Amino acid sequence: MINKRSWPHYGALLIVGLILALIPLATGGSPYYLRLATLMLVYMTYAIAFNIIFGHTKQLFLCLGALAGCSAYLSVVLIRELGLPPVVTMPLGVLFASSLGAFFSYVSVRRGLGGIFVGVITIAFSLVFYNLILGLRVFTHGEDGMRTRGLGFGLLEHVLASYYILLAILLLSLLLYHFLMSSRIGLAFRALSDNEKIAELAGIDVTRYKVFAACIGSALFGIAGASYAQYNGFISPAIFSLVSVDIVVFIMVLLGGMGTLVGPIIGAGVFTIVNEFVRPLGYLNLLVYGAFLVVLFLLFREGLVVTLGKMVKLRIP
Repeated sequence: MINKRSWPHYGALLIVGLILALIPLATGGSPYYLRLATLMLVYMTYAIAFNIIFGHTKQLFLCLGALAGCSAYLSVVLIRELGLPPVVTMPLGVLFASSLGAFFSYVSVRRGLGGIFVGVITIAFSLVFYNLILGLRVFTHGEDGMRTRGLGFGLLEHVLASYYILLAILLLSLLLYHFLMSSRIGLAFRALSDNEKIAELAGIDVTRYKVFAACIGSALFGIAGASYAQYNGFISPAIFSLVSVDIVVFIMVLLGGMGTLVGPIIGAGVFTIVNEFVRPLGYLNLLVYGAFLVVLFLLFREGLVVTLGKMVKLRIP
């Protein structure tokens, strides 16, 4: 039996799904705008994953792009070098990313590392990932990147089909998030977010739930990264860099509101549009990202979308 309190969440999911499903019609058949919309779906999935890891368990992972990149590169290299099919290599990439996230979380919790130290460890892994891609250029082609077109996953090489496949991944991620937060796991996550020490005194296994959150969130990064690698037709270290993924996703989640169902989705959608306008600035867009972070931290700590929702007395699920 469905809890009556869940109806607003299911309604929000239905509205989000319908709007996103109709976007290809609004692009007017433009390949460019459809590609932009598809990239937006990937970032939305990233935002949901980071919302689980950081929004609820306060684990500051700064290796988001590296997690997605590990899954993408592993799945592609296994296809190219061993001839394995994508239906085998993509799950292996996801499993690898999920294991990495669980490992970082376990080490940080068992060692009693705070948020800043977790950030330092994970950003160090980002650097390791980048240098591994460069050092193993016989397999990865280094900074030049490598083509992923024609490696076997035909549907992800068709623009419209890939849009709806990535939309399905996004909606499944949202449903997973909803079910987690509606269960005892969600109660544990909320307790950890409010006060970790009190939660531990109340009998909540901090290690178990933090590792679980990191495992699930990292798996979603792996799914989105591996799928994007097949769709994009090309991967390179720059696509999964700290600037291209971590900073952008951090802003998206803060913009929409951490710990909410559709906040990160709205934040990702808004920021994708804004980012398209500042993209011609080149490296100067980092100034825009920095300004976004400062404003969000100082004025909209609950998220711009959540704050505006309170102003107009509209509750964001």
